[in-house]
Amino acid sequence: MSQPEFNPETAQPQQPHEHHLTRALVWIGIAGLTAALAVTVVRTLASRRPDDPTSQRIQTLIDEANQLLKTLDEQRHSA
Repeated sequence: MSQPEFNPETAQPQQPHEHHLTRALVWIGIAGLTAALAVTVVRTLASRRPDDPTSQRIQTLIDEANQLLKTLDEQRHSA
């Protein structure tokens, strides 16, 4: 029978099967995090749609309206 390894964190002997279980859980955790990151990246890239001319024009109009409102507000405060 093999002698158990010493675990400095718990100051108790660690059984060999516990060592393998811990290592397996760490690798499962790493694999889970990697899979979650991959899913997030794929969803982000898939949700991006190319801008169509209509949405670009709408955004331009919104920007112009915001600029006009800002100018009117500045004129109101300076008068």
